[in-house]
Order: sequence, then structure tokens, then C-alpha cells
Amino acid sequence: MVRFSYNMYEMTMMSLAPARAWSDATKLVFNNPANPLAHTNLGRKIAAGAEMFERMTRRYGKPAFDLTSTLVAGERVGVHEEVVWQKPFCRLLHFVRDFERPHAPQPKLLIVAPLSGHYATLLRGTVEAFLPHYEVFITDWQDARTVPMLAGAFDLDDYIDYLIEISQRLQSDEFAGSGLHTLGVCQPSVPLIAAVALMEAAGDPAAPLSMTLMGGPIDTRRSPTAVNRLAQERGTQWFTDNCIQYVPFPQPGTGRAVYPGYLQLSGFMAMNYDRHVDAHRDMFQHLVEGDGDLAEKHRDFYDEYLAVMDLTAEYYLQTIETVFVEHSLPLGTMKHRGSLVDLKAISRCGLLTVEGEKDDISGVGQTLAAHDLCPNIPASRKAHYLQLGVGHYGVFNGSRFRAEIAPRINDFIGTITQQSASKAGKKRLELVG
Repeated sequence: MVRFSYNMYEMTMMSLAPARAWSDATKLVFNNPANPLAHTNLGRKIAAGAEMFERMTRRYGKPAFDLTSTLVAGERVGVHEEVVWQKPFCRLLHFVRDFERPHAPQPKLLIVAPLSGHYATLLRGTVEAFLPHYEVFITDWQDARTVPMLAGAFDLDDYIDYLIEISQRLQSDEFAGSGLHTLGVCQPSVPLIAAVALMEAAGDPAAPLSMTLMGGPIDTRRSPTAVNRLAQERGTQWFTDNCIQYVPFPQPGTGRAVYPGYLQLSGFMAMNYDRHVDAHRDMFQHLVEGDGDLAEKHRDFYDEYLAVMDLTAEYYLQTIETVFVEHSLPLGTMKHRGSLVDLKAISRCGLLTVEGEKDDISGVGQTLAAHDLCPNIPASRKAHYLQLGVGHYGVFNGSRFRAEIAPRINDFIGTITQQSASKAGKKRLELVG
């Protein structure tokens, strides 16, 4: 029965289309100043109810970054997006800053967005915070339901391959900038550290100068959360039987086995059900009272939060098994295409780990574990920061991220950049001598 529920979901969404259209029309009528009822408590409640119904039954599309400018050294410059690398399941976006006069080159920062349900735009605030300081790139993962079957499969090994290929591309002469630094938010922490280990083991000169891992499940045996315990207790087979479905016609990815976005969203909502109910009740009250600012904040947040994407079944299940069930990375048994991923091979790349005190997705200590697993990184190139008072989302977004976390990341990257420049200078002197 589970196999056909994606079709039922699609049919339900289509069947609600007339009701959504009717609620839209109702909202327009009762928000129209020319309608006397629009100025009454009853009219405002009808308009608010119509909007809430439309929003709760809508399919939310992929949001836009909408980052059009930034401040660099006090100068306001325009920003535009450019796709600089692309494969079926990912595009690499470069946020190009449109300087009007020459400027000193800045380091390149690759932000690896999580592939765990939401779009890369969830990191809009993260990108915005770093635009003044770096040439910023981000992995823009594609919704699996939009990728035709002819494109083939995509699993955790492919994910790691993508990161290696992207790093090599960004280290080419095509892109300006003084060295490459990487930042993985949550889920990408595992494939990012694995990719760096594989590159350093191979002596790849394109290996990044540093990696910042934020709220990532490096070792989920430490401070296990409800999410970690669920995966451990149920095992991979349970997720195969209960979460994997097939993309229905007429989507481009028809027939592809996926973990559907709507199932992921139901899980996200269930984790904080009371909070979401209260938020929607407050939204209704804000609309009735005419508090446009608070209502707009609600719209902005849920437009992003409710926009979800499908994940390929092979990637989702391999991640569950490798990271949450078998704990392959901390146990030293993780393999990439048959080759062991040896974190001891990492000796040149700097490592910064960031955690949130109240993180209920990746518990405190799970990301910190990376330091124990990378003993050959010099202490001068390692750092850890625990942000008090924030949960998972606050690790990479919000006021405390901007005021306390981002500056520490900037300081760390600056230190690594200086160390690398000094080391390169010494090598040049040795060659001249």
C-alpha cells in the first residue's frame, strides 16, 4: 500500500486545486477596501481563514536566493548568480560580486548545502553573511523528482565524487581567489570530511585549505537525539519498507525510487508539532488584527520551511546505513567505491567544528568527534566552538549566527589563509636559496 501513496498524495493535491482557487477569490473579496465587510471583524476572519487554507494546502516551489547586493569594505556592490558547474543532481552556484573597480582577491568559500529535504536556499542567511569576505559558491542540489531516470542513480559515493570534482574545478585558474575553504552544514559534514580525506590520501593539490563542519552527524553515538535513536532502532530495512516510494507520472523523474519530500516534511512537522500549531494560530490572529509585519515574517519562514524536495532512495538509504546505523566513519570502516576512507590521511586541511547547545538534530559532541578522528591535523589548524542558547537552525542562521558564529569562522579561515601563505613563502625562499 505504501508504494502507491505518492500517487494518492498527487491526486489529493490536484483535487484541492478548485478549493484553493475559491479560497484565493474569497481572500481577494474580503480584503478589498471597497467591500464594507472587509472592515469588520467577521470579514477579516473570513479573509484570514481563506489565506490559511490556501497556504496549508499549497505545494511550495523552490524559493529564490534573492541576494542582489552586499557590502565589501564599505562599498555596496551588486550580486548575481552564475552556474559554474553542473551535473544531473547538482548545480554549483557562484554569487558573483559586480565590482566597479579593481579589488584585492579574497579566498574562495564553498558552502556545501545539506541534501536532507530542504533546498539550498535554506542557507540564504549563511551565504549573505559571508558574501562581504569571500568568493562564495554553494551546492544547489536538485529535486530527485525532476531528474529523469536516464540520468542514472545518485548515492553517497556519487555525492563524495561531486565534492571532489567541485573542489578540483574551483582550484583551477578559471576562478580568482586566494585558496579554497569549505563549509558543510549538518548532513554534508560526513561526505565533506570523507572527500577531503580521499583527496589528501591521493596527494591531490586541489584539496581545500580548511573545512568548517557545523552541526554535523560525524559520530551519532555521542549525545544521541530522537532522530539518531529512531534510525538506530528501526534499521535500514524499516526505512526501505516504509519511506521509499516511486515518483508518479507526469513528473520528469517518473519511476525513480525516492524518499518523498512530503514524507520528510511530515516528519519535520511532527518533531515540533505544538510549535507549528501555535505559529499558525498566531498567524491567523495577526491577519485578523492587521499586523502585516508579523504576518509577513510567518509567510517568509514557512515559504522556505514548507518547500521540500525528494531524495534518491539509494542516497537516502546508504546515508542511513553508513552514518546512523553502522557508524562507519567513527569506527574507521567507511568505504568509498571499495576504498577505505582514512581520516588519519588529513594533515594539511584546517578543521573547525561548530555546535549548538540546544541542537535536537545533531547532539552536542557529534561534530566535535571529528577532532579525535583527525589526529594528524596540527593543533594550530584546529578549533571548536559551542554556541550557547541555539538549536540546530541557529547554528547557521539567525542573529547569534551573524553576531557570534560567523565572525569566528572568518577568524579561523583568516588564520589558515595566513599560515598557508607563510608556508608557501618559506617554500619559495628555499627554492631560491
